[in-house]
Amino acid sequence: MKKVGNQAQKEKYLPKLAGEYAGSFALTEPTAGSDAFSLKTVAKKDGDDYIINGTKMFISNSDVAGVFLVFANAKPEAGYKGITTFIVDRDTPGFTVGKKENKLGIRASGTCMLHFDNVRVPKSNILGEFGHGYKYAAAYLNEGRIGIGAQMVGLAQGCFDATIPYLLERKQFGNDIYSFQSMQHQIATIATEIEAARLLTYNAARLKEAGVEFTKEAAMAKYYASEVAQRATIKCIDWMGGVGFTKDFPQEKFYRDCKIGAIYEGTTNMQLSTIAKYIRKEYSS
Repeated sequence: MKKVGNQAQKEKYLPKLAGEYAGSFALTEPTAGSDAFSLKTVAKKDGDDYIINGTKMFISNSDVAGVFLVFANAKPEAGYKGITTFIVDRDTPGFTVGKKENKLGIRASGTCMLHFDNVRVPKSNILGEFGHGYKYAAAYLNEGRIGIGAQMVGLAQGCFDATIPYLLERKQFGNDIYSFQSMQHQIATIATEIEAARLLTYNAARLKEAGVEFTKEAAMAKYYASEVAQRATIKCIDWMGGVGFTKDFPQEKFYRDCKIGAIYEGTTNMQLSTIAKYIRKEYSS
């Protein structure tokens, strides 16, 4: 909204988004996950308004959001180029938020379905340009992948930091278990992978801040950091032994929370496809 919203939209919503309530990005649908731009939610023009019908799925923060950026196709005959972004207030008639999903991890972030039943919004609630919703969604997701990379690095590092002191104290066969060479090699490998994921994430952020192309690097950061987070948390549970499998220690929560990194804002396979696409482009030019 800050980037492409008009002055009236910014004056109305940005102050509220600064503290009164959260916002939510509504793209994913039951039949449009990785193939996001095949979405079925439509917005039909009716005078100076648009009437939105459809369903969104797995929408983050939707349990507490006061305003939603809803991607709907306002010109289906144009394909994905008809996708337009609409600002929808939570209290708009016909708009309902479903129950919170009972998720494996990131449970502090509410995830719900959204239902649009003849939801009428004024033309003035179009965010940015008509038919540019797919561009805004792609740009948002590209930037967000850097954030997911950072999230996964933080989870991996946090789990690692919570585990190493235990390994230095826990004794078996007369020595702390950190002292065994096989343990040291595993620890060194995970520490190196975490650092590599961190540097990939920093590099993507550096490119974005410099205003140059960063799509491939953001995909690399998200893909690798999410894989490393899974490996790191699994290893930490292994190193902790039986206590790592209990809820008395934080390793199980790190493990549950990191799995989403390989799923949301583009699955691992989607990241690999993006990386390969840009490599082809680089070597074909």
